Amino acid sequence: MKTAVQTAYGAPSVVVIRDTPKPVPNDNEVLVKVMATTVTSGDSRMRAFRIPAAFWLPARLFMGINRPRKAVLGAEFAGTVEAVGKSVTRFKSGDRAFGLNVYGCHAEYKVLPEDAGIATMPDSLGFDEAAAIPFGALTAQFFLRLANITPGQHVLVNGASGAVGAFAVQLARHYGAHVTGVCSSDNAVLVRDLGAETVIDYRTTDFARSGQLYDVIIDTVGNVTLGCFRRATPATGILLAVDGGGTAFVRALWTKFVGTRKVLATVSADRQADLETVRDLVAAGTLRPTIDSRVAFADIVQAHARADSRRKRGAVVVRVAEPLAIAAA
Repeated sequence: MKTAVQTAYGAPSVVVIRDTPKPVPNDNEVLVKVMATTVTSGDSRMRAFRIPAAFWLPARLFMGINRPRKAVLGAEFAGTVEAVGKSVTRFKSGDRAFGLNVYGCHAEYKVLPEDAGIATMPDSLGFDEAAAIPFGALTAQFFLRLANITPGQHVLVNGASGAVGAFAVQLARHYGAHVTGVCSSDNAVLVRDLGAETVIDYRTTDFARSGQLYDVIIDTVGNVTLGCFRRATPATGILLAVDGGGTAFVRALWTKFVGTRKVLATVSADRQADLETVRDLVAAGTLRPTIDSRVAFADIVQAHARADSRRKRGAVVVRVAEPLAIAAA
């Protein structure tokens, strides 16, 4: 099968297409013919090894000293179940499925346990749209649940047009919050359409000096300082540090013992039940994916470059199968 292999740490050009063995599912595994995948900010970060200094050495030991130990990136996929192990009961050959499973999705086939982050797709979605859902939606859902959002609260989403931010806007609105989105003016219409009542252009306005207080700030960019957090929240404010780097964990520990405002920083999970919840919200029209761009599998280096730009609107989709094959499916 064709696979996008990361040959070293570095620029997008370190990713090349190679032939690798097609996987065979074990008894409890599902083999998916991947029709579409994505290049996420996480893929970009791991490929370039943009790791906070405090975690550089342990991350290098875990991921590989001289080159990546796991050379196939990709966390999101959508495709068709081609085969299942003999003990699999949740899925059958021919099912359209999508999911989130870190590493290995940048390939023509993906194998994973049936109880991992995989679910059947909504009938209304194509493969491109389905592949653009899991990472952003599950991450946003995970962090917003930590804050226990209640109706009437004021929530600010920093980086509201990104893959996580776009779903955070929709979910916070679904939970009954008043949502403010921070993004560029170019993306203001999109963010309003997703459900934000107010949109702030970060290039012209400092949200922390606007006078408005927010019960919860979800930071998908990683540039909300403790000073901004204090100025923009009441004493019970919560900062959800989705992309806060290594310092976010230090801040979270500090606020655990000092003051009443809390920084919450952790690693999100990819549970199957949560993916099924997201799927049902998409099927009901409550959530919808946002796609920045689409590229062919042969041009996956372009998708990495787009993710590196930090200017993408939603997901960068990579069509692993030919467009005609996707349309026929």
